[in-house]
Parts: sequence; structure tokens; C-alpha cells
Amino acid sequence: MEQLPDLPAITRLSPRVIRILGGNPSKFTLQGTNTYLIGQGPTRLLLDTGEGKAVWKSSLQQALSDENATIDRILLTHWHPDHVGGVSHALSIPGCEDAKVFKNQPTSSQELVADGQVYHTYTPPPSLHRIESEQVFSTEGATLRAFHCPGHTTDHMAFVLEEEDAMFTGDNVLGHGTAVFEDLAAYMDSLERMQGVFAGRAYPAHGEVVEDGRGKVGEYVRHRREREEQILEVMRGEGMGGKGGEEEGWGSMEIVKVVYREYPEHLHGPAEGGVVQVLRKLEGEGRVRGKEGRWTLMEKGGKAAL
Repeated sequence: MEQLPDLPAITRLSPRVIRILGGNPSKFTLQGTNTYLIGQGPTRLLLDTGEGKAVWKSSLQQALSDENATIDRILLTHWHPDHVGGVSHALSIPGCEDAKVFKNQPTSSQELVADGQVYHTYTPPPSLHRIESEQVFSTEGATLRAFHCPGHTTDHMAFVLEEEDAMFTGDNVLGHGTAVFEDLAAYMDSLERMQGVFAGRAYPAHGEVVEDGRGKVGEYVRHRREREEQILEVMRGEGMGGKGGEEEGWGSMEIVKVVYREYPEHLHGPAEGGVVQVLRKLEGEGRVRGKEGRWTLMEKGGKAAL
């Protein structure tokens, strides 16, 4: 991990946005999950709830007390535990007990799986309300427009803050580094669409505010395209130590060892998941073929269809 800047537990980021850290820093969550108190009146919107740490509840209570405000609606960007785990804490704060909770695909159960192991099972409570794409949530001083942008998860939502032409980008775009995803094709489509709906700041679910939010989304798109082209170059045997055109094809770890050859070997395992996602996207486009763990270009002579 890069050296990350320290972030205070509570930070006013604009006249209508206060960031409250989830109190759960890690290599996956960076400084912790960002949750946001949004609006300017006596009732506010809360975006995400961290993973249920007591320190987050205390910070949220402090922010609400400082603002002399309560919460009437809670919006969840997606189902991952570091975003939904604090819902019950928020609802237990005096004055916030009747807040309505909203999420895309509210009835879908989900499992977080890595390396064949189930790390978390999410079972939604029956009281969730549905978020539709383009649905508008208004409160005094702030208007949020929901934007369905799957890829990181199928239910992932971002929110455009219309008064600032800004976007709460959830886990699709972070304040530092790059994001992970379940479905690269869907993720790329989401990033490309995100570029067209805002021009101001990005308020990410992890990390510092990005002043040029649309520019950062563009960086993400370029990075993913460059990585895809590097993988194709390896399979063609063009300039990266590849052995293109061999009938037996490539294993995903073989590709990793070429593309990531300058990275420490302990990072090759995590990188393999991203490479497999790229290969699956290319397979869906008819550019490569996967069989029994081996991947080959679709055209003879090592030339993929571009």
C-alpha cells in the first residue's frame, strides 16, 4: 500500500457534505469506509453505514449533535459488509429510529467469496426500500440522483449531488489506488457512463476526496484498457516476453508472471484474479477462448480481433 494521508474521524467537506469515517482501516478499506451526512437542514440523508464499529456510531452521534440534526433516510451504495454493517447502530440513535433504509436489489441475498471460501453472507432485512436508477432523494440543501453502475457488485449505486455537479462514487472509484470488481465488462461500461453524468468532485467510499472526479474516472478507464492490451500483447508475443501463437495457450498465472514481473511475487496471487477477469471479458467479446484453465487467442498467428 502507498502511504495514505491521515483523515479525521469527522470532516466537513462542503456546506452540505460531512464525511464520517467508519473506524475500520485496513489494506482493503484504506483509512476506513467513508460514510456521508448530506444536507443542511434539521433532517439529513446518511450515505452508507460502515461495518458496525462502535467508534463510528459515536462519531455519527457527535456529528448529528454538532449539526442539531437527525437522519430520516439511509442510502446504501451496495451490499458489502463494510457499507451495511452499521445500519442498526444508526437506527438506534435517538431521533433516527424511524429512518427509512434504501438499497438497490433490496431482496437479494449475497455471498462474499474468495479463493473458494465464503467470507460473508448478506441476508437483507425485510424493511429495506428499493433504489431505482435515476431516483431522486431530496433534502434541505441537497439533491441526490441515483445512478446504477454495476461491476464492483451487481447492486452497486453511485449518487450525483446535483448542487455541486459531484458524485458519490461508492467503491467504483476510490480516493487512492484502484478498485476491485466482480464483472469487468459491466464495470467498464459503468465507468464509461459515469464520465458523462458529472463534472465536479468525486466523493469515494474509501480515501480522500478527488477534486477532478471525472478526470479520475477517465484514469480508471485508461488503466483498465492498458492492462487489457498488456495481456493481449503477452498472448501475441509482442514485446513483453510472450510466446504468442502456441497451441497450448496460456495459464492465467503465466500471464501474471509476465505482466507483473516487476512486482513482488507475493502480489502475483491477488493479481491473478484481475487477469482472469480481463480474460473473461475478452472471451465474452470473442477475442480469446478459455478451456481447462488455458487461454488462447481466437485468430491464428497470435492476432486477436481488435
